[in-house]
Amino acid sequence: MADSHPSHLAEILWASDLFVARRSGRYFVVELKSEHRVVSTSTLCGGQREDLRYLVNHQSCEARGDLARQQRIQKMGLKAYHREVCANLAIEADRTALMGTAASMAYIAHRFAEFEEVRADTFITAGVQGNATTAGDPAKWSETDSGWAEVARYEGTINTVLLLNVPLTPAAQATAVVTMTEAKSAALAGLAVPSRSSSAIATGTGTDQYCVAAPLDPSRKPKESTSTHVKTGEIIGRSVRDAVTEALRWQNGLESSLTRSLCYALARYGLDEDRLMRSLVDRLPERQMALLRENRNALLYEPGVGAAAHAMAAVLDRVRFGTLPTSAEGDALRQQAACLACSVAARPQDWPRFYALLDTGTSDPVELALQAVAEGWKAKWN
Repeated sequence: MADSHPSHLAEILWASDLFVARRSGRYFVVELKSEHRVVSTSTLCGGQREDLRYLVNHQSCEARGDLARQQRIQKMGLKAYHREVCANLAIEADRTALMGTAASMAYIAHRFAEFEEVRADTFITAGVQGNATTAGDPAKWSETDSGWAEVARYEGTINTVLLLNVPLTPAAQATAVVTMTEAKSAALAGLAVPSRSSSAIATGTGTDQYCVAAPLDPSRKPKESTSTHVKTGEIIGRSVRDAVTEALRWQNGLESSLTRSLCYALARYGLDEDRLMRSLVDRLPERQMALLRENRNALLYEPGVGAAAHAMAAVLDRVRFGTLPTSAEGDALRQQAACLACSVAARPQDWPRFYALLDTGTSDPVELALQAVAEGWKAKWN
């Protein structure tokens, strides 16, 4: 690494006979100690290569508002920027796979999994608050013959470095990319991360990057499969899924327990805390509203409230995907809204009363949820 980031000062995150992973400041560098086949998204050295020595992830800009740096990189072009980063690190640009992100390298997550002699090490940085999307959602960029046209700007990236300690056939390495991607999406589904482009659960971000490396060792028989049906695929999936979850915990504060929030559950359908509080001002007496403001977290994170809110979101999802007919939507939502009111009020015995009280005439499911919260809060201490 360069004088400004000398290797003897860089923090070693993990070292083995095959690689050493170091972090220093804005940079994370994996140095391969032997020949590897690498498949990556790197602009300059991407695709499948067998001559790479370094796998680099780095923070290229701040997450929000860093237009000057983004414009500078865009003006340089990604290949020239690749060479500049490598020059800063004093490593060979033509032997480096490079990834960039706005996420902090301080939050990089390392997880591994093993089965018998096979080990998968995964290093991930992740951010999803601005850029999470689902495959098939409306896209933000258009590639034309004259360059890229931006439709909208968002921030967020999941960058993955996956290292296997056993040789893989080229086909198995390609399958490893599939398994890795499915594991990333599984982690996002587990956290119910919302797409920023639709009401769906996100499957990734629009700028995700990766490096997958496996040693080239002719003395060992290469693994022929990394699918989710075999143990090699299992440990890839576990290491990637766990690393994504841990990285998001640090970068975005996405603790699993906090995703039970009423507003988190229905955010994909238009509910946020500001809308909730503004709505309740008009629905509650001043004294009760003041009490709710002082105890908002007790309302937002109450487990029964979160369960009912997630159930409402699930109903909306199933109607959207055709699992449930649209003719069933109104009553199904009304049932879950009654559960929501019961949980807010801590009065499960009042479910029939809340079901009868709630208005099914609204076409906005969030309004039904807001009505349920208001009625439940009014009943809690009445």
